[in-house]
Amino acid sequence: MFEILRKDRIIADKAFNRWMVPPAALFIHLSIGMIYGFSIFWDELTKLVGVECDASVTFMERIFTTSCDWLRSDVVWTFAIAIVFLGMSAAVFGHWLEKAGPRKAGFAAAIAWGGGLMITGLGASLHQLWLIWLGAGVIGGIGLGLGYISPVSTLIKWFPDRRGLATGMAIMGFGGGAMIGMPLGDSLIGSYGVAQTFFVMGCIYLVSMSIGAFGYRVPAEGWKPEGWNPEVKKQSTMISANHVHVSTAHKTPQFWLLWGVLCLNVSAGIGVLSVAKPMFKEIAASSFDPLVIGAVATGFGALLSFANIIGRIFWASSSDFLGRKLTYAIFFSLGTALYLAAPWAGLNQYIATFVIINLVILTMYGGGFATIPAYLADIFGTQHVGAIHGRLLTAWSLAGIIGPMLISYLREYQLALGIPTDQAYNSSFKILAGLLVLGFVLNLLVKPVNKKFYMTEKQLQDEQGSSTKKEVLVASTMTNTSLQSILLPLAWLVVSVPIAWGIMNALQKGLIIFQ
Repeated sequence: MFEILRKDRIIADKAFNRWMVPPAALFIHLSIGMIYGFSIFWDELTKLVGVECDASVTFMERIFTTSCDWLRSDVVWTFAIAIVFLGMSAAVFGHWLEKAGPRKAGFAAAIAWGGGLMITGLGASLHQLWLIWLGAGVIGGIGLGLGYISPVSTLIKWFPDRRGLATGMAIMGFGGGAMIGMPLGDSLIGSYGVAQTFFVMGCIYLVSMSIGAFGYRVPAEGWKPEGWNPEVKKQSTMISANHVHVSTAHKTPQFWLLWGVLCLNVSAGIGVLSVAKPMFKEIAASSFDPLVIGAVATGFGALLSFANIIGRIFWASSSDFLGRKLTYAIFFSLGTALYLAAPWAGLNQYIATFVIINLVILTMYGGGFATIPAYLADIFGTQHVGAIHGRLLTAWSLAGIIGPMLISYLREYQLALGIPTDQAYNSSFKILAGLLVLGFVLNLLVKPVNKKFYMTEKQLQDEQGSSTKKEVLVASTMTNTSLQSILLPLAWLVVSVPIAWGIMNALQKGLIIFQ
């Protein structure tokens, strides 16, 4: 089995249709994207015992207690830990992935994410918070990192003519995972309880991600789309024709500017996503019947996921025409205005307006993730874009702590001061707006890389290796065109059905908000 995971076993021949690769990426990203839907578990995890912890019970004691319930801020750490390990694993394994190939990385991601959720189910069953952190946080986070970066450089190489579209397709599913997983999780929780739900979803994702991993193929060295001639297209000064080695990229100011750009954009959006359902329930409590507010809040979370997935494909594709730098300038300027407007809408109970504001914010949040790999390819070249992207995702690790912890702990501080529950998030939104202003400045400073950091022609040839061996390997993996003609529409149908179901479900539940 390990033989068929090797990169040299998945090099495609000229008959292979590149549109077979995006569905494989979606199988994986729709699975790991459920991390954005974890807010449906927080209330359930804080009611497993049914006894509130006394104020004298310390944070360390709550990690191991079986006699009283955890605080919401305790369980939200699961999300933060997962994002931290996502970034760390992407950084550590990014260069390995370039050599090992996307299939091996995708299969490892399936085992880690699926297995991590099963361990989380055990932690919920035994009421051991450390097991939940270990399962969904540490092990699951490693699966998230491997799964997240597995298709990025592969799709950029398959679609050199549309880098933004390629990364949008690669990462689109991560935004839509919660749109599918949240209603599925809610249904399973209602039938089996939260512990069993983690186990069942772990099994589902293990199978789905394995299918995606075995669907990956990589292009032969020097492959380009038929009829595409990059020389005749006018190149922007922000798009480099050269390559920067992964070991050199972090020595450039551009890497750290883009690191800051991603960190600040993510910190703002991820804070909202991490507490989507409980936040909406508290802000909109007076506008809805208590019997339906839970379902409406789930619909809000699903709508955010819908906006996330739309933003990833829309903004990333648009960046092919607007340019990456201008696209990010729009994110930060428009985002600042919207974050400042959100408290006003919530305070006046303009719930529909509050929802629309957050939906637009989430399109730009998702768009930022989908655009950054293409931004990196423009600045550093494509040879090591996957590995450089992996290292840049450490910015996501920090953002995964800043956003959720800022909004969670600031809420508890506001409540302790006597601020009404529906206003406890106002200060958080204003601080998040400030982060976007700083991000706008950093993006403004991004310039082309100094020529001294480029790889020499010899270094590039050494990296790419001998093409002769690759040609032999391509010949040994000939594409069955008849089978491919059947599998291509089938693969797209299989990934499209759950996405369509998720969209319909999100819109159905979300319409209640606007009535």
